[in-house]
Amino acid sequence: MFLEDLIKSISSRDPVHGWEHIARVRALCRVIASRVGGADLEVLDLAALLHDVGRFIDGSGHHVEASIAFAKKILGVLGYDEQIVSRVIDAIAGHSYSYGYEPKTLEGKILSDADKIDAIGAIGVARSFMLGGIWGRSIGDTMKHFEEKLLKLYDRLYLEESRRLAAERAEFLKSFYRQLQEELGVNS
Repeated sequence: MFLEDLIKSISSRDPVHGWEHIARVRALCRVIASRVGGADLEVLDLAALLHDVGRFIDGSGHHVEASIAFAKKILGVLGYDEQIVSRVIDAIAGHSYSYGYEPKTLEGKILSDADKIDAIGAIGVARSFMLGGIWGRSIGDTMKHFEEKLLKLYDRLYLEESRRLAAERAEFLKSFYRQLQEELGVNS
């Protein structure tokens, strides 16, 4: 698939939001969609592939805006009709924790949930510390990221099936956070 190969190519140097993350989010989208039913799998697949592309092609502004602009262009070039493109755009706009857009479609809710699920649990912990290393964050700064974002993600999931899927990961994240606080002497 041309689009998949393109995204693999341009995302390959990002260890946190790159191809491995995109592939996991795509797989989570498919699992959630199979459990809730009614989702347009083509729209969902396209949105999962394109949701973070703005991180790799444009360093200015919010990555969601760059992802939307890229998605509109590439999907237009590939001949997708406007209805599919608008649903993909809704999903991309609604996936981000920080962008502030509430998805209007089932596909948007599924993508948002899948992206959040990939940020919690063991993978979420690993990604947080990888990002912390890239950005030069201390362990304490990474813990603040847990407090400000990661520990809140479970409560921001849209779908009950997503919450069922993420429950164990959310508990792991909380347990890890508590253990890290204890080892750092925060709760002493």
